[in-house]
Amino acid sequence: MNFEQVPADIDETPHQGELPEDYVLRMALEKAYAAEATLESPHVPVLGADTCVVVDGVILGKPVDREHAIAMLGRLSDTTHVVLSAVAVVGGGREATELSVTEVQFRKLNQSEIAAYWDKGEPEGKAGAYAIQGMGALFIEQINGSYSGVMGLPLFETGRLLELFGYSLLQKVFH
Repeated sequence: MNFEQVPADIDETPHQGELPEDYVLRMALEKAYAAEATLESPHVPVLGADTCVVVDGVILGKPVDREHAIAMLGRLSDTTHVVLSAVAVVGGGREATELSVTEVQFRKLNQSEIAAYWDKGEPEGKAGAYAIQGMGALFIEQINGSYSGVMGLPLFETGRLLELFGYSLLQKVFH
């Protein structure tokens, strides 16, 4: 299966009063449509995705600097938060979306390990300032939901959407 990665330059500012679930679904759709607009052949399905970390109803975006990351990780320490990952597929005048909701329980973190984690460079550019697929997994006691969704692209939901558009990932990978 051939694919092309296309950057989607969109405004990622949440709207006033927008629920986190609505925000992440809107971002995935806007990214898909922005990427579709750049294509010479708009007849192929275009996938957009977005992930956000939510604690106490507040969206934690990507950290802007070291202090911001340390504050985020301190807020996640010894709590359960939600990771929302939305996937959207657009093409041929159609659109479809899926939302993955995963609960993540962090253990209690101390300031020195939070600082050391930032210094390793992993939290930079990551929603909630951590990466489950890296050393951030050391902070996680339990997840209830989709591991791939916490990584940023929920594979179950992605596969289901692509099948709606005529693409079976299993058939493409194994044939």
